[in-house]
Amino acid sequence: MSTIAELVTLHVWRVHRGALPRALTRMAVDPRRLRALPGVRFGKLLGTGTGTSFGPGDADLTRWAALTVWDSPAAAAGFDDSPVGRAWARIAHAAVRVDLRPLSSRGEWSGQRPFGDPPGGRVTGPVLALTRARLRARRAATFWRAVPPVAAALREAPGLLARFGVGEAPLGWQGTVSVWRDPTDLVAFAYRHPEHRAAIMRTPTAGWYAEELFARFEVREVVGDRTVLGWVADGDPGTVKGGRA
Repeated sequence: MSTIAELVTLHVWRVHRGALPRALTRMAVDPRRLRALPGVRFGKLLGTGTGTSFGPGDADLTRWAALTVWDSPAAAAGFDDSPVGRAWARIAHAAVRVDLRPLSSRGEWSGQRPFGDPPGGRVTGPVLALTRARLRARRAATFWRAVPPVAAALREAPGLLARFGVGEAPLGWQGTVSVWRDPTDLVAFAYRHPEHRAAIMRTPTAGWYAEELFARFEVREVVGDRTVLGWVADGDPGTVKGGRA
């Protein structure tokens, strides 16, 4: 996909533990139904992690997400009344939708470039960073050993508003979502923090990923209960200490 994605939505649902069997059923049934919705250009249903370590033991079985690229705002507006949207609403006790505009995107996801070639642009408010990778099995152990220092550094990063892990499977398909007060805070962590910079420098030689994608978005609107994201404050550095609301 080379065209620019004008609208991307991130739906996140919080469910009670008693609803876990129904959530797992939805994860088995709904990926194909999501991609078949009118106006969907790309869609993924995702499990999440608490954001504490971004490792295999970090799974949060009470929170689930859908990332969707839409043809138009009108198509996106129909999600809540779609079979997928209604099914998740029935089992969720809290939910939030984040409307996003792509600013930059590098790499592929399932062999596609879902966000196209965004033109960038000046942003003064919150931004969301998405990373996604498919790990090489023979490199997974070294990758997981490299994660804890970066996760610990992220937890204390100034300007961090929310963070959690995402994945299409428990192992091997992993990613992160982080929301920042403004682009300056994101850039300061991504390129100036020593732990994260070291991981970036190591990636080309370590050969961790069979496929990877890094994207940034302008946060246009947050509708619903933002504590589902772990978004606990709107401007206080170092406020996001735990991934679970």
